[in-house]
Amino acid sequence: MSYSFTVRGADKAAVALLVTAELDKVVASQTVHKADRNQAEAAAIAFIGVLPDDDTQDIQVSMNGSVSWSGLDDAQLVTSAQVSVSASHVKRA
Repeated sequence: MSYSFTVRGADKAAVALLVTAELDKVVASQTVHKADRNQAEAAAIAFIGVLPDDDTQDIQVSMNGSVSWSGLDDAQLVTSAQVSVSASHVKRA
């Protein structure tokens, strides 16, 4: 199962909340992502933290991730996982 999304916020705290909300949506629709949700969020927060504060620009975060698994829905064994995170300043709209 895989996911991909992009969010944009006025500052680090705002965009972090948007990432959290999007990952919650991913888990709600693809329950196997319970296995990697916290790690994906931690990666996003870490990359958001790399950016310097800039009150003149928004912050955009793009993420995609996937997991593979074996087993039944109630006994999923993750066999691979990946996440990609991009955090950048963008011109304020």
